[in-house]
Amino acid sequence: MPVGSIRDSSESFGSLNIGGRMTTATRQEVLGLYRRIFRLARKWQAASGQMEDTIKEKQYILNEARTLFQKNKNLTDTDQIKQCIDECTARIEIGLHYQIPYPRPIHLPPMGLTPLRGRGLRSQEKLRKLSKPVYLKSHDEIS
Repeated sequence: MPVGSIRDSSESFGSLNIGGRMTTATRQEVLGLYRRIFRLARKWQAASGQMEDTIKEKQYILNEARTLFQKNKNLTDTDQIKQCIDECTARIEIGLHYQIPYPRPIHLPPMGLTPLRGRGLRSQEKLRKLSKPVYLKSHDEIS
């Protein structure tokens, strides 16, 4: 991706502000993550070694980044912004470590969490949501 298009798309992060004004450190961190993802996609090689797999995985990385960054460009709450930054960093590190661009699924049986004194299905759903790793927070929302 040309540098100009990263610079152009960075303008959309101008609305990511805290208290009406974007902090320079947060803006730089977000833009740095965005650039890091695009560099990663450019250098990505599929673990299988197949050119078709490499192309599909590169495209997935780019599409996922664009979708999530566009979805979250209007966030103003500092805690939500921090969660998104943490999720992005975790997904990058996990992708590099396991050499797969897709989020690693977690496997919990539907009623596998211990209910607290007769609480029903709603408490199970709440416990499942709380037990979800940081790198999967936005995955279900966009899939």
